[in-house]
Amino acid sequence: MLLWLSFSCDDGANKKSAYVPESSGNINHVTVVMPEKDWKASIGEKVKSELQEIYEGLPLDEPQFSLVYMNSKAFTGFARQNRNIIWFRKDSLEGFRLSQNQFARPQILATITGIDTESQAFYFQENTELLKQTLIENERKEKLRRIMKSPTTENTLFKRFGIELTYPSAYKTFKDTTNFVWIQKEVRKGHLNLIAYTLKENILEGSFNERILNIRDSIGEAYVPGRLEGSYQITERAFRPYFYRAIVDGKQAYLTKGTWEVANDFMAGPFVNYMIQDTLKNRILVLEGFVFAPTASKRDYMFELNTIINTLKQVD
Repeated sequence: MLLWLSFSCDDGANKKSAYVPESSGNINHVTVVMPEKDWKASIGEKVKSELQEIYEGLPLDEPQFSLVYMNSKAFTGFARQNRNIIWFRKDSLEGFRLSQNQFARPQILATITGIDTESQAFYFQENTELLKQTLIENERKEKLRRIMKSPTTENTLFKRFGIELTYPSAYKTFKDTTNFVWIQKEVRKGHLNLIAYTLKENILEGSFNERILNIRDSIGEAYVPGRLEGSYQITERAFRPYFYRAIVDGKQAYLTKGTWEVANDFMAGPFVNYMIQDTLKNRILVLEGFVFAPTASKRDYMFELNTIINTLKQVD
């Protein structure tokens, strides 16, 4: 069998006179197009298993992507304007293809063709990681596009740390001290939070995993109180956090995902913490996002905070 893999970008250079409508769809939603009998069979189960892997770092399991099934016969007209589409088609020319802005803009269309479902499942499985990374990047760009419709004009982070983040104007500075800034956005029955502070550059030498958690706890005790007197935010240790190395603004960083709780109170939620090595200023810059929304799904909230943190720019 022949592997057919390409990535096409129908931009202005290729179709100056072409018009495609604006795409639609919620963040992290993917439309899967195939016959109904296939959706209920093994190939449909394989698609669900791969694309609905658990989003890391949440207190309750939520999938990486929310899937919307569509019968092949209904895939016409407005149905083709969804932002993320995976289209399974029976065809003698077998393979996997990624196309950009085919029916709408912005849009990622993954077309998987084969003479039968076994062949289609093979090409899907072979290209799953590429597909997921492409979808994640497409959603990051879409989230930024939406943020830029009403970006903040606050400059608290610049004044304190010489940095800029791109975030919506709905976020407001909640606390501003010498070495700690807390920015917050109200949501239904809760809030999204961004905090920033700096550390001495050698503070993570040695076994950094435990040091990161201990630093979080000390910062929580000093700056992030709970609702009750004597309560403050700490790291939930019962569920082991995820630790990674990352790059933010071209700088090495330690990335931690996990769950926070409040000592002496009953509050909890997910967090993502980046400790960024700023060698030019001989410091570690810490950016963290955390969510308190006890009755809401938290995946898209955390996706928003992650997207904002990764817009970091050092400007002085």
